[in-house]
Amino acid sequence: MDFDLPEELQLFQNMMRRFVDNELIPLEPRGELDDVTRDALREKAQAAGLWMLDVPVELGGQGLGPLGMSLFWEELSRTVAVPSRDTYIFRSLVGPILLGLEGQQREQYLMPVIRGKMTPCFAITEADAGSDPGAMRTRAVRKGDHYVVNGVKRFITGARKADIAQLIAYTDPSKGLRGLSCFLLDMRTPGVSVTADYDTMMGDRPCEVTLQDVRIPVENLVGAEGDGMALAQRWITEGRILRHGARSLGVAERCLELGTSYSRQRKTFGALLASRQAVQFMLADTYAELQQARLLVRDAANDLELGRDVRLKSWIAKSQATEMGFRAVDRCMQIHGGMGLTTEMPIERMWREQRSFMITEGAAEVMRVSIARKVYDLYE
Repeated sequence: MDFDLPEELQLFQNMMRRFVDNELIPLEPRGELDDVTRDALREKAQAAGLWMLDVPVELGGQGLGPLGMSLFWEELSRTVAVPSRDTYIFRSLVGPILLGLEGQQREQYLMPVIRGKMTPCFAITEADAGSDPGAMRTRAVRKGDHYVVNGVKRFITGARKADIAQLIAYTDPSKGLRGLSCFLLDMRTPGVSVTADYDTMMGDRPCEVTLQDVRIPVENLVGAEGDGMALAQRWITEGRILRHGARSLGVAERCLELGTSYSRQRKTFGALLASRQAVQFMLADTYAELQQARLLVRDAANDLELGRDVRLKSWIAKSQATEMGFRAVDRCMQIHGGMGLTTEMPIERMWREQRSFMITEGAAEVMRVSIARKVYDLYE
C-alpha cells in the first residue's frame, strides 16, 4: 500500500497551508470579516489558483477529486478566520448532485453555480427527520406537468441566501426510502418562504424553509422518481468524509501547533508546562489519534475517488475523526487554562464548532448503529 500523496496533491496542500498561514490566521483576532476583506481574500485565492476546486477542468475548475478536497478541508480548518461551513472566498463548492446534472439541467443550474451567478443549498432535514430520513413529511405530488410540494425543512444551511435548493421529498411514501425523490427548486417560487433562523453556538444561522403548495416543473426532477435517497447519500457520504472527517484533522493539527507552542512558554511553579507529564501525555495522545484518523479519512477519500462503496468507511471516518478532533481541542483548551477560554484565542471557537460536527450529518451514535449493522452482516 502506498500512503504517499501524489506530487500534485502535495503541492496543492502546501499552497493551501501557505494561504491559511499567511492570509487567514493573521485575521483571527478580528472576529467576523467584513465584505471588503472577504472580497479581497477571494481575489487572492483566485490569483493563487485556489478557485473552483471541485469543478472539472473542462468546465474551468481545478478538477480536484475527493482526496484533493480532503486536503482542502484539512488545511482550511486550521483557522477560524472564516466560518467552518463558509467557502465563499474559494467560490462556493458545487457538490456531487449538481456535478451529476446533464442536458438542460446542467445549463440551467450547474453552470450558473459554477459562474457564481447562483448559490445552492441542500434541503433534506426536518424537525422529525434528522438522522432518520424515513420520517420525512414533505410530500411532492405530481399533477400534470408539475409536482406540488408541501412541507417544512429545518436547519438548512445558507437557505436565506440561496437561489436554488436541492430538495429531497417523498413522491411515494409507501415505498419507504425508495420513495424519496430529488428536485431542483428555485427559491423564488411562490409558496417558498424562509420562516425562521436559528442562532447556534457555532455562529452560523441555519434556516427553516416552509413549502406551501409549491409547484416544481417535472423537468426539475433529478434522475427518476425514487432516486432521491441515493442522490442525497452521495452528498451526505461525501460530507461525512470531507466536511467532517478531514476538517477534524486540521483542527487537531492546529491544536498541536498551539499546545506545543504555549507549553514551551508558560511556566507554573517554576517549570515549563512542557516539562509536565500530564501535558506531554495530552499532546502525545492527540498526535497518535490524529495519525490514526488521518489514515481512516484518506483511505475513505481515496476509495470515494475510485467510485467504490464507501458508506461503511464514511461512518467510521465521520465518528472517529470528529470525536478525535473534539478531544484534541478540549485538551488544547485545558493546556491553555484561562487563556483558552478567551475570544483572543481561536480555541474556544474551534471547541464550539468541533462539538457541532459530532451531531450534524449523522450523530456519532447513529454512525455506530450503522457500523454495528454492518458488523452483524460481516460476522453471520
